[in-house]
Amino acid sequence: MGCDPAATEPTPAAPATTKPTSEAPAAAPAKETTAETKVVPNFVGMGLQSAQDTAQAEGFFALTSHDSAGRGRMQAFDRNWKVCSQSMAAGKTIPADTTLDFGAVKLEEECPAAGDAKAPEAAGEKMPNFVGKSVKVARRALDSGTSITVTDVAEGRMVLMESNWRVCSQAPAPGVALNGQPVKLTAVKFEETCP
Repeated sequence: MGCDPAATEPTPAAPATTKPTSEAPAAAPAKETTAETKVVPNFVGMGLQSAQDTAQAEGFFALTSHDSAGRGRMQAFDRNWKVCSQSMAAGKTIPADTTLDFGAVKLEEECPAAGDAKAPEAAGEKMPNFVGKSVKVARRALDSGTSITVTDVAEGRMVLMESNWRVCSQAPAPGVALNGQPVKLTAVKFEETCP
């Protein structure tokens, strides 16, 4: 018929040649931890602004601060505060990206003798003891839905800047079970004496 039988047969495929390799696939290079290390200076006793400037000059840029007196105050004007404690010991070699936390008090105040004052634990099932603590840290420790009444027992003033007011008494008493009841605090300014 005019057909060439060789033309209708499929051409055999060339055998696949796989070259065995003794090498494993290349792995992604591991990240190197080449964080530069620095020696921590002694910041205690410095003004907070000077301590921050010195830390930055030494290569530490992750800086924070807190109220060493435990009153929950913000360090809005760093020049008005002095350093009482630092989170990393002076002389210690640490990565430069480590956060340094400065405990500070106002310039006219004394640093706490026993180290930073501790804020009360967050209220759970029982009422914490807030006597002597700032109204601000007491409020922070309670559930955000708690109804709180604060009364000035010295002169009947409005309690506006709660970090400047110290709790004199509380109801419910420390240790009483909390079940959503309102909380009453009496307070005076920190430089005043509770009656």
